[in-house]
Amino acid sequence: MSSGSRMSPTELRASLSLASIFGLRMFGMFVILPVFAIYAEHLKGGDNLTLVGIALGAYGLTQAILQIPFGWMSDRYGRKPVIYLGLAIFAFGSFLAAYADDIYLVIVGRVLQGSGAISAAVIAMVADLTREEQRTKAMALIGSTIGITFALSLVVSPWLNHVIGVPGIFAMTGVLSLLAMLVVYAVIPNVGEGPEGHAKDAAPQASPGFLKVMRDPQLARLNFGILALHAVLMALFIVVPLSMREAGLPIGDHWQIYLPVMLGSFALMVPAIIFAERRGRIKPVFIGAVALLLAGQLTMPWLLDSIGRISIFLLIFFTAFNVLEAMLPSLISKLAPAGAKGTAIGVYSSVQFLGTFIGAACGGFLYQHTGAHGVFLFDFALLLVWLVLAAGMEAPASVLTRKYPLPILDNQQADLLRDRLRAEPGVREVRLEPSVQTAFLKVDAKRYDERGVLRLIEDLA
Repeated sequence: MSSGSRMSPTELRASLSLASIFGLRMFGMFVILPVFAIYAEHLKGGDNLTLVGIALGAYGLTQAILQIPFGWMSDRYGRKPVIYLGLAIFAFGSFLAAYADDIYLVIVGRVLQGSGAISAAVIAMVADLTREEQRTKAMALIGSTIGITFALSLVVSPWLNHVIGVPGIFAMTGVLSLLAMLVVYAVIPNVGEGPEGHAKDAAPQASPGFLKVMRDPQLARLNFGILALHAVLMALFIVVPLSMREAGLPIGDHWQIYLPVMLGSFALMVPAIIFAERRGRIKPVFIGAVALLLAGQLTMPWLLDSIGRISIFLLIFFTAFNVLEAMLPSLISKLAPAGAKGTAIGVYSSVQFLGTFIGAACGGFLYQHTGAHGVFLFDFALLLVWLVLAAGMEAPASVLTRKYPLPILDNQQADLLRDRLRAEPGVREVRLEPSVQTAFLKVDAKRYDERGVLRLIEDLA
């Protein structure tokens, strides 16, 4: 296997450490879901279920509002400073929620937790520190981390509630957030250390504009996709737990279904991702995963009376879900305008959290008034629109990153070489770093002829 087909040590270290920070954020959101409503009964004002719902949803709402500003800030001021700021805000909100003795202060704490909206900056930093051909693997690590965190939360939440209580859970997530700041400082490489030689942290760049990102039709298709994906996920979790209980499985044993389903879906996801990347079949795999979700919504209403059938549906659902969860951010980073990854991913992350809110709200309303069939019709409509939009998307080119040593160049020679390299067939982007005597090229794998590039560099020697 060539070195180009494997992650470099720097890419692997960056991907694993950033995935762990992403997982911490998700853990802080997921871990209280199974126990908070019962805990809130003992808080002042906790008998108001509307306020309890606001406390649960406030995290996602402020995440949705602030992803775009935090993504823009990461483009302009660097990834790490924004991540530090977000983790500090998250920790403060966690400690405030742990201290609270009424529902209103918990809401404030949850608002602050969500205000540390670093998802866009984290994903953008993954994109900065990985080559194009390794990016989906890195995003798959993040997607897998989210899924594992979700499954782990379902398992450990009742135990943690018994040992340290919900205030202890809030305090624990605050401490973990502070520890994550140390990970960012000591473990995660600076952007300039990545294989593509980015230097945003050292030399901030201005974003080309929010409107440019919003008007991009390809990004709009992907943004609708992540909204639909997370809306469907949250709507399903209104129905599935109740259906499993009605099928005879006590709620305390639901983790026995979720855990093997998630592990099985990860095992099935990996071959699909590898096939899409190595065979250049990203669009067919992507559309196939959306179609699989759509087919599941058509069959699910007839599978609710058996734990075994529900488990099969969940395995199919989460396999497709994890494939899409891995591919969507990778596609966003590939299609984002130059210098605007953070802004584009900020929009993407905001829409993702908005989908979470819409799915939970609509799912609850429809289940109350129309039953499970209404929820599945809602999911089906969203996925059908997404399938139509996905069918019209452009298949991203197979882009590779190449790195070449350079002789010492003056400014005139560097400008001339940059222009000539850009004119070579298959060369999509050129970045010269004369200070380290290195050229970084993004190239179309199908059209690129390395011999012409090597001749241009040799002529300067």
